[in-house]
Amino acid sequence: MRAAVFKKLGSPLVVESIPDPTPGANEVVVEVCRCGICGSDLHITEDPVFGAQPGMVLGHEYSGRVAALGKGVDRVKVGDHVAVFPVHGCGHCATCLAGVPAWCTKMRIDGGGYGQYSLAEQHQIIRLPKTLALEDGALVEPMAVSLHGVALARPQPGARVLIIGAGPIGLAAAYWSKHMGAGRIAVTAGSTRRAELALTMGATHFIDPANASPEVVNEALGGPPDIVYEAVGKPGLIQRCIEYCKPRGTIIVLGLCSHPDTFMPFQLVSKEQNIQASAFYEVREFEVAADVLNRDPETPRAMVTDIVTLEDMPPAFEALRHRSSQCKVMVDPRGLAA
Repeated sequence: MRAAVFKKLGSPLVVESIPDPTPGANEVVVEVCRCGICGSDLHITEDPVFGAQPGMVLGHEYSGRVAALGKGVDRVKVGDHVAVFPVHGCGHCATCLAGVPAWCTKMRIDGGGYGQYSLAEQHQIIRLPKTLALEDGALVEPMAVSLHGVALARPQPGARVLIIGAGPIGLAAAYWSKHMGAGRIAVTAGSTRRAELALTMGATHFIDPANASPEVVNEALGGPPDIVYEAVGKPGLIQRCIEYCKPRGTIIVLGLCSHPDTFMPFQLVSKEQNIQASAFYEVREFEVAADVLNRDPETPRAMVTDIVTLEDMPPAFEALRHRSSQCKVMVDPRGLAA
C-alpha cells in the first residue's frame, strides 16, 4: 500500500510503498476514506518532545470501511463504515471499560490515517451512523476534541463565551457552545481570514485582532466572558485568558503548547478563576460527535477547505506550517480527490 511516512524531525513526510497491514487477534484493517491533517501532527514532526519514530504513519482523524478482520472480532463486519478512536488503551482495565482510555496506563495515540489502510484493535472501532457520509466521518475526531473541552466548562444557559483561535478546534468550540445554550459567543484569532467561518460555526461576534482589548470583548459580549477557551497553543495566551475572563470564571486550555510559558498568578488568584486543561475525549463524546454530525453535516463541513490525494499530501502538510487560507485539509488516500 501507499502511505505518507515520517522520516525524521524537520523533514517532509515521504509517500512510499509499505507492507499492507495484516490483522492479528481482535484487530481490524480499515480502508481509509478520509483523514484530516491535524495541527498536532505538525508539532509531532518538528518537536522531539512527542517522541515520533522514523517509519511511523501518522494521521488520527480518519474514517473508512472495514476491510479485514482478525480472529475474535465480533463487533464489526467487513464493509462497515467506521471511524477509529485513536486513543489506544488496553481495552480491559477500569478506565478503558468506563470509556476513558486516555487514563489507561498503556495509553498511546495511534495514527495510520495517512495511508491507504490502517490497523486498529476492535475496541477502537466506532461504527458510524448509516446515513453519515464517510467523507464527513473524518470530522468526528476534531469535533470530539472540542466537545470534551466545552463539556468540561459546564456552560450555563446564556453564558458569555470567548474563544481565542479560529482553527478547527476553536471553531468547533463555537459550534458546541451554541448547541449547549451559550448566549453571546465571540471568536478572535491572529487574523480576520476566518471571520465568516466563525460566524457560520456558531459565533455571534468576531473580534478583530487589531483591536481585541478586554473592553472591546466586554462590549461585544455584554460583559466579561464567563468562559474563555484558549485554542491556539502559544506562549502568552493563558495570561490573555486570565485578563479576559470574569472573576470566578472558567478558562479551558485546548491549545497544544510545547514551550515554557508564564502567567501572573496574582491575577488568577485575585479573580478566583478556574483553569481547566482539556485533552482527548471519552468514547461517549466520540459517539455523540458522530450522531450530531449525522444530523447536521453541513455546518462542520464548512471547515473543510481542501481535499488532496495522498501523493499530493506532503507539500500540503508543509504549507500548513505557515499562515494560509486553509482550515481543515482532508487527505483522500484512495486518490479520488478533485
